[in-house]
Amino acid sequence: MRTFTITPATEAAATLASKAATKALVAATAAGLAVAAPIATASSAQALPAIMIYKVQYDSPGSDTGSNTSLNAEFVVIKNTTRSNRVLTGWTLRDKTGYTYKFPAFTLKAGAVVTIHTGRGTASSTHRYYNRAWYVWNNTGDTAYLRNAYGTTVDTCSWSRSGTATYC
Repeated sequence: MRTFTITPATEAAATLASKAATKALVAATAAGLAVAAPIATASSAQALPAIMIYKVQYDSPGSDTGSNTSLNAEFVVIKNTTRSNRVLTGWTLRDKTGYTYKFPAFTLKAGAVVTIHTGRGTASSTHRYYNRAWYVWNNTGDTAYLRNAYGTTVDTCSWSRSGTATYC
């Protein structure tokens, strides 16, 4: 289970480190050198879960008016990191307080994302809705928990600062 946060800046640094490591490995192989150990990078330090919390937009833009537009600008993006469709029926997404979204019959396609919005809307294969009348995610700090249908925590994403969003 991951409990760290990757910001856009660290994500960019990890991507650059990964590209540099790949170039070094290709150069060593092309030169006929034996590579004795795998090269670890920031992005490969821990394997990604098959289904993960990718992003949390915990502070919708503008004032917190409670309008449906404002509520739906607060959301969580769940990503399927595999090449296979994954059934999420019965899975839950919740915060520290216990506000919970439960997936009805739902399959997340290979490599796809689904966005779970706080407000009301019409569910589709890419957008789901808590159907709440007020905000779920705390702007000053909270944790998103993704659990499978058996109640096992699959992924978490935490933040403890002000801002508007975090990449997990």
